[in-house]
Amino acid sequence: MIQPLYRLLIELTNGRWTSVILKKFAQSRSSRFMVPVFAKAYHLNQDEMEKGLHEYPTLHALFVRKLKKDAREVDASADSVISPVDAVFEDVGPIKESSEIMVKGKIYSIEEMLGDREVLEKYLNGTYIILYLSPSHYHRIHSPVNGTITKQWKLGSKSYPVNKLGLKYGVRTLAKNYRVITEIKTDFGHIAVVKVGAMFVNSIETIHAGSELEKGGEMAYFSFGSTVVLLFEKNTFQLNPDLKTPQELYVGAKLGTMHK
Repeated sequence: MIQPLYRLLIELTNGRWTSVILKKFAQSRSSRFMVPVFAKAYHLNQDEMEKGLHEYPTLHALFVRKLKKDAREVDASADSVISPVDAVFEDVGPIKESSEIMVKGKIYSIEEMLGDREVLEKYLNGTYIILYLSPSHYHRIHSPVNGTITKQWKLGSKSYPVNKLGLKYGVRTLAKNYRVITEIKTDFGHIAVVKVGAMFVNSIETIHAGSELEKGGEMAYFSFGSTVVLLFEKNTFQLNPDLKTPQELYVGAKLGTMHK
């Protein structure tokens, strides 16, 4: 009963025009009064922000805020993979030969998520990691590794919630939502960084220049809370044993190591 009702309510409120209206409001000067309200409601750490709260002219500007220099410490080990976002480390596990992964009791298809059979082949029997960003998190996305972008593409048109209710009651949200996928070649193998849009605001802006990425460097940003899925090739990634799910992580935290 709960699942069909949840899906109906989401479909009714996640139309094209509701998304447009919300996006326009967040980017308008009219949303300025919401900046301190939002900051208080979500307990934002104002000490780490690049600007004072009064300097953000819109709610969108606050969403995509930058942090002060050195606000995040990036693990410098040559073989390390870092968290590309401030987020909750929600899940980690194997990618089956069938391309399926199990997240919160639901099965997702990596083939559907990537939309490219040739790219998919690299990740069968590999590892996935899911990082969830709530509206309270810092929304900029940093490169998890040093490497070269080999391909970048977009899929999907609408987005549904990617929080716990969305993963439990939604329909293939991680594989169906609007998403921007970046594949990176490293010295140890390939990584796919799947940036998944959140409900209402399908805004994922890529900001990297050129194809070379430096670990910890900015590569994109979300305009609202969302999710990042990392995919690793078979036998190339070892999880940091200190990590447990669910766990809050910051940009630069060591997710694990890569090896040949």
